[in-house]
Amino acid sequence: MRARFSPARKAVVLAAAASLGAGLLAGCSKDSGDKSGSSGGGSGSGKTTITLGLFGTQGFKEAGLYAEYEKLHPDIKIQENVVERNENYYPALVNHLTTNSGLMDVQAVEVGNIAEVVTTQADKFEDLSKAPGVDKNNWLGWKWQQAATQDGQVIGLGTDIGPMAVCYRKDFFQQAGLPTDREEVGKLWAGDWRKFVEVGKDFKKKAPQGTYFMDSPGGLINAILSSEEDKFYDSSGNVVYKTNPAVKAAFDLTAKAAQAGLLQSQTQFQPAWDQTIANNKFATIACPPWMLGYLKGKSQPDAVGKWDVAAAPKAGNWGGTFLTVPKSAKHAKEATAFITWLTAPEQQAKLFAVQGSFPSAPAAYSSSGVTSAKNEMTGDAPIGKIFAEAANSIPVQSIGPKDQIIQQGLTDNGVILVAKGKSPEAAWATATKTIDNNLEK
Repeated sequence: MRARFSPARKAVVLAAAASLGAGLLAGCSKDSGDKSGSSGGGSGSGKTTITLGLFGTQGFKEAGLYAEYEKLHPDIKIQENVVERNENYYPALVNHLTTNSGLMDVQAVEVGNIAEVVTTQADKFEDLSKAPGVDKNNWLGWKWQQAATQDGQVIGLGTDIGPMAVCYRKDFFQQAGLPTDREEVGKLWAGDWRKFVEVGKDFKKKAPQGTYFMDSPGGLINAILSSEEDKFYDSSGNVVYKTNPAVKAAFDLTAKAAQAGLLQSQTQFQPAWDQTIANNKFATIACPPWMLGYLKGKSQPDAVGKWDVAAAPKAGNWGGTFLTVPKSAKHAKEATAFITWLTAPEQQAKLFAVQGSFPSAPAAYSSSGVTSAKNEMTGDAPIGKIFAEAANSIPVQSIGPKDQIIQQGLTDNGVILVAKGKSPEAAWATATKTIDNNLEK
């Protein structure tokens, strides 16, 4: 989910990669199958410890899924090692894949990295398409295909997806003289992200003091691009981000919103951005389901129930994770059985009900865990229905091996600079230079 890799912070990432590397090795250094009572994670005599390497807040533990599986399988203990930001997690994962050592039994891979892993590291993973109990029809077709090689091997089972909506503060909209009903709010910007920016201008006229219309430039450009069929790569795998008019249009619209003072000059998933959530500093945020977890985790109690969810101008997808089993895993058979169970429609529905991670399994959409789902931040909003409708309209995008680097360049080395006073032309030049330099490495 969710946080991204920034080449500009290379020194920090390398240090974090070294730290995570130690963590990966530590997680696998103990023989989980040891019958002498020294099993991994101190789980007790005779138990097999399945280790997971994760990033962000996947929510499996919080949803009680580890405990449920352990109850069903008394000889299994689940142990996770979590790194908050994928930009710190992924470089270390690549390093361990390259050396084929120090890997956990299960490794998460973010959607922005899955194409690169499929292209360059597929031989390091178990082929999950042949695993007992795995049925490709359980997943959205495009989600299954993202983790598939050209010869049909599937290296990862999809967990969540990120169908796009817009979360908004009802109280701020009311103070600004805008509608608060979610259906009416959605109509304000239906069909066009340019309408969304125009609503922002109306909001600004009567905005509560000290508030912005939206949380960040990165949030806006990510949302716009998530709704485009063609983004950074074409269907043949060629890099086209500089020549694709949709990318430049998304950049220019975000820059326009930044120049109009509608966007905070914040980078998402950083401590300062977290603080703006706690301090109620913005009225809208591009809101795939997993973002509800961030709002819940970073908000003060007085924000509970003040948010609502409206349809985005256009359907899109932002985020999503895959669970893989490296061939070098200590307990590959047990790990494969575990993630097959963990990504089944029933468990995906349970995860959404608790954590807000929306299922990549369509069979879950009609389950009560989805249809009756509520979130305390958004009150009575039928979030399951809203996100299911968005999920069924998501365009199929071509995902390239360096999607994450391009996305990061456009946000952290591009549109954020406009919010800090740089001209759109200069910001675009800086972004493209940074991206191209990193693509050449």
